[in-house]
Amino acid sequence: MKSAVETLNPTRVRLSIEVPFEELKDSLDAAYKKINQQVTVKGFRKGKIPARVIDQRFGRGAVLEEAVNDALPKFYTEAVNEAEIDVLGQPEVDITELKDGETLNFTAEVDVRPTIEIPDYSGIEVEVDPVEVTDEDIDKSVEQLRERFASTSPVERAAEDGDVVTIDLQAKVEGEVLEDGVAEGVSYTIGSGELLDGIDDAVKGLEAGGEATFASELKGGSAAGKEAEVTVKVTQVAARELPELDDEFAQLASEFDTLDELRADSRKRLENMKQYDQATQAQERVLEKLLELVEVPVPEKLLEDEINTRKHNLEHHQLGQMGLDLEKYLEIQGKTVEEFDAETKEAAVKGIKTQFVLDELVKQEKLNVNQEELTEHLMRRAASSGMSPDQFAQAVVEGGQVPLLVGEVARGKALAVVVEKATVKDTNGELIDLNDEDEVEQATETVEAAEGTADAADEEKTEG
Repeated sequence: MKSAVETLNPTRVRLSIEVPFEELKDSLDAAYKKINQQVTVKGFRKGKIPARVIDQRFGRGAVLEEAVNDALPKFYTEAVNEAEIDVLGQPEVDITELKDGETLNFTAEVDVRPTIEIPDYSGIEVEVDPVEVTDEDIDKSVEQLRERFASTSPVERAAEDGDVVTIDLQAKVEGEVLEDGVAEGVSYTIGSGELLDGIDDAVKGLEAGGEATFASELKGGSAAGKEAEVTVKVTQVAARELPELDDEFAQLASEFDTLDELRADSRKRLENMKQYDQATQAQERVLEKLLELVEVPVPEKLLEDEINTRKHNLEHHQLGQMGLDLEKYLEIQGKTVEEFDAETKEAAVKGIKTQFVLDELVKQEKLNVNQEELTEHLMRRAASSGMSPDQFAQAVVEGGQVPLLVGEVARGKALAVVVEKATVKDTNGELIDLNDEDEVEQATETVEAAEGTADAADEEKTEG
């Protein structure tokens, strides 16, 4: 076999491959054997039909076609390995010449990973939000905890904001009661915004036994997105009573003895959360700066596939779970189809560039992934997919997805290397030190978000 490579553009090549006919012998033998098992000829036992009889009865062309289909993947792979090119996706194959007994010539056009030059990135500088926890932040955190320990008691008066009402609901669309549009004994806090638009105004002012009808667009169910006539009946009104903010509340709601200790713990937790958010912000901005430094050509076919994958995951998984279609989603978002397509393309381009650049950095920095790092990443991904670590690991292995997870961690390590060399300051001018034992895993999450791969990969594993 002989092969030659022609570069069509920075992300696509054409392989021209010549195969001497004698190298097709194994595939020809396999073709005759396969046809032997599929046909019957009077006077011959099944599987024992001579080659010349098969040629006479079914045509030499059928045998050649079967043999070539069997041989092409092997010769294509040999040519790719010989040329030492990093192919992306499936090739477009064209048989240019097939002479029985002489030669097989074919071409294969395929996208390839572009050659990328990573410049010096040690001078990257980014600015992030400072870690500031105010008394108002702590008040809000404690108040949320207080809300969780609120009690309710029935009252004989009209419902007001903040009351918990028990209600029966009935939804009609075009005069017909929906099968899934009837609910009884629903508990609802007025003002929470957790049910239907318009329900707050409908129930406020009603006492137990009161009833009102209002129009609302349904958010889910069989008639999601349609305008419905909703009848709501209040069966009970209950006032919410919040516990006093004192040491007794601290002992009830936490492991602390005093309210001051509870507030101090809230401050610490809020600081930790804001430090995590700050680190994520720094990683995202460093990654953006890095991508600006590198010229990255994007293969057209790969980009097209990535855009289609993102649209598929949004429409069939995320929106499907919410009972929405793309048209309704765009209406809620206030976007046109053109704006959505442009944003999807922009995100896809960023995802592809992120992977190319960080993969090149992995090679340049000679980064490896150890078992502990892979296990930690696998456990986080298992938690996000709703599976146990053992179930998730089994799905990953059976789906041949281990290299995918290794690649994700490796790219996270590459980003962590860049962040470590970058200068990060907050808007107050303070220098930020982001060294942390969880830095690699957090950087891996940042990379996944940029690539848009996490959800899709989880879908594949849980479905596969």
